[in-house]
Amino acid sequence: MYKEEEGQGSVEIILLIGLILVIVILTGNYIFNISNSINNSLKQLIEKGRDEILLKV
Repeated sequence: MYKEEEGQGSVEIILLIGLILVIVILTGNYIFNISNSINNSLKQLIEKGRDEILLKV
């Protein structure tokens, strides 16, 4: 009986580690998407400003 409880504890730890990995991957993906969105917005803003300055010249 005692050995079975140790095995169950190991399985629970493995499941917790797997859950933490999934959460970290999903969070990283979410942050990466936000970062790309910010970069695209800044790129468009810089290009628009550059084009307006070039049109004035």
